[in-house]
Amino acid sequence: MLKLFPGVFSGIGEFTIHKEFVSSKIAGDVASLTDPALDRILDFAGEAGLLVILHNDIDTPFPKADQAPWDLEQLVALFRRHPRTKIIWAHCGVGRIVRPVDKQMELVGRALDDPGLAHVSIDISWTETAKYIVATPESIKRVASVINRHPNRFLFGTDEVAPTEQKSYLKIYDTYAPLFAALSPDASEKLRKGNYERLFDEARRRVREWERANVK
Repeated sequence: MLKLFPGVFSGIGEFTIHKEFVSSKIAGDVASLTDPALDRILDFAGEAGLLVILHNDIDTPFPKADQAPWDLEQLVALFRRHPRTKIIWAHCGVGRIVRPVDKQMELVGRALDDPGLAHVSIDISWTETAKYIVATPESIKRVASVINRHPNRFLFGTDEVAPTEQKSYLKIYDTYAPLFAALSPDASEKLRKGNYERLFDEARRRVREWERANVK
């Protein structure tokens, strides 16, 4: 696609790996975080500068009480295998059924402290993600604390599909108003706009360079 349509693409995705009710609907082999095909695609994205959008749950739907979140372990291992590839982890790993794991924001904060994961950003779009983040004053405080500590690593979006009116776009923005109010001005601006601009501007620059070197 880059060679057919140079000057068009700056990212690739969404990659849907372990995602509740979605992965099973995709034709072909069952998606896996350990599939070499995924590694090859992410390697190329790193080479060409493509920004990757990846959907993967932080846990399985309806886990047993003593079940470890193996999804998270495999996901972190995948991130570590591709340090040159800029990756956005969509929805912070939660969904309609998949809920945050115990001490999720503490785990996320520790991951963001890890220099080996400096290429990974976290997206908090979607009403299903928001319902967990703004559920209580305590949950807002926990999330705001991590975002304020890592203002360059989070992105906000609507995740609204083909809305017919502006109100649909603004619903999620209004839902997050308590979170925005708990952030520093710098973190709020970067979450809402700045990080998106920085990541995609850099991706566009890198992909255009790759195209100039590889497209006749």
